[in-house]
Amino acid sequence: MPQRQAIFPANRHALYEDHGYSAAIRSGDLLFVSGQVGSRSDGTPEPDFENQVRLAFQNLQATLAAAGCTFDDIVDVTTFHTDPENQFGAIMAVKQEVFSTQPYPNWTAIGVNWLAGFDFEIKVIARIPAAT
Repeated sequence: MPQRQAIFPANRHALYEDHGYSAAIRSGDLLFVSGQVGSRSDGTPEPDFENQVRLAFQNLQATLAAAGCTFDDIVDVTTFHTDPENQFGAIMAVKQEVFSTQPYPNWTAIGVNWLAGFDFEIKVIARIPAAT
């Protein structure tokens, strides 16, 4: 059975250490990415909602890259939203930029009432490409 390997994006390891979890875990050829939020480098939320969503995707991209993955390697997405009805348009705009061609990954969206000061969170499972 493959062992778990912790993955951290550059310059963000301390934020994960402070909260006691890994940005992602590699197990075999799968990457399980913890929820990524629109946090700035100091860990504070980006106040503008659409920019917060964009920053969450940028933070996700950095975590994927640390494991040798891209958005194209994502197979499953779960997003969490504090006000889905009013946020959906902004989220879909960013989603269309990131996932512009088929096949699209699986996607589950969940409305929540608290995200530790954030309004959007995205967690994914990706398949790590074979080394060439």
